[in-house]
Amino acid sequence: MSFSFIIDSNCEKARAGTLLVDGNEILTPVFMPVATKSAVRTLSSADLIKLNFDIILSNTYHLYLTPGTNVLSQFNGLHNFMKWPKSILTDSGGYQVFSLNHNTKISEEGVVFKSHIDGSSHFFSPESVMAIQQIIGSNIVMPLDHCIYSADDEIDVRNSMQRTHDWLIRSVNSHNSSNSALFGIVQGGVYSNLRKESCLFESELDLPGYSIGGLAVGEDKSTMYRIVEECNEYLPADKPRYLMGVGSPEDLVTCVSLGVDMFDCVLPTRLARNGAIFTKTGRKNIKKSTNKLLDTPLEDDCLCECCQNYSAGYIHQLFKVSEILGYRLATIHNLFFLKQLMVNIRDCILNNTFNSFKNEFLSNYQPTNEIARMEQKKQWLKGRNII
Repeated sequence: MSFSFIIDSNCEKARAGTLLVDGNEILTPVFMPVATKSAVRTLSSADLIKLNFDIILSNTYHLYLTPGTNVLSQFNGLHNFMKWPKSILTDSGGYQVFSLNHNTKISEEGVVFKSHIDGSSHFFSPESVMAIQQIIGSNIVMPLDHCIYSADDEIDVRNSMQRTHDWLIRSVNSHNSSNSALFGIVQGGVYSNLRKESCLFESELDLPGYSIGGLAVGEDKSTMYRIVEECNEYLPADKPRYLMGVGSPEDLVTCVSLGVDMFDCVLPTRLARNGAIFTKTGRKNIKKSTNKLLDTPLEDDCLCECCQNYSAGYIHQLFKVSEILGYRLATIHNLFFLKQLMVNIRDCILNNTFNSFKNEFLSNYQPTNEIARMEQKKQWLKGRNII
């Protein structure tokens, strides 16, 4: 498999680059929509092509459970199964194993977990996760990592980081580099010393790219930004840097300024299905009655299919009656918004105007209340016995 990354331009720490993955060109910085179970909810692969996405993310844990490796093998991989002609990155499923299961049993060999679907018992090892991703046909693969709450006791975080490193070595040894590119996953929670240690250890392996994992799991945004900046100080400058599970507009802009190249998150599509619409000034709740009579688009200057053809009043009505078309159109809008945001960011880096763009965007964009966001995340983590 051919894989290369070229940095086209820098604007201080922000980078505009080009990923070439088996001939598929991916311009960075890039946001990757999440097709967890072989689809971005409510959208087809043709929709994603129309939105000009060149890479999507899917999940090893979910695909392993259903449709399963036998089905995916029969279809010669996920590309053919979902008729997606461009690149696929798969997460290892490590996060899902630890967040969806209350009875995991972890050892140096791997992890025993129960299916969240039917309660059946399964085992993931670094080697089996590599083998599953080869059957999926992923272009970029992730190693099995040990995920815990980022603010746990430092000793526990160190132990999970060490296990992640051990599993990474086994993943490297079992990975077939002719079929895909293996990225490392940096861990270490909120502890600067551990993050540095993890970055330096994994950098020595000279992998095609590096992921920053274990963030956006309950820490405040200032802590997340600090860790991202610290990691990027120690990760190789000539390799792509992927921040896992981050997708709010303000985070994308800020983390690009800190040196991140790749992002993924279910946030834009999940929010869309719940009526939260991205705009240049912040999220808009389309369910509010104030939208009922609006004969204007969700956002006036937006060129997405939704805004070019339908009014906010119509989208409001679709949500009021739980019409699936509303979820679909809102999803198209939010993904278009993020795609265009990344295009604008890249253009500004190339033109050396990114800093002024960043300042203007963040001054106009009103993020969600941080205290409320933290409380919601805390309750979500408690519900999964993570904290």
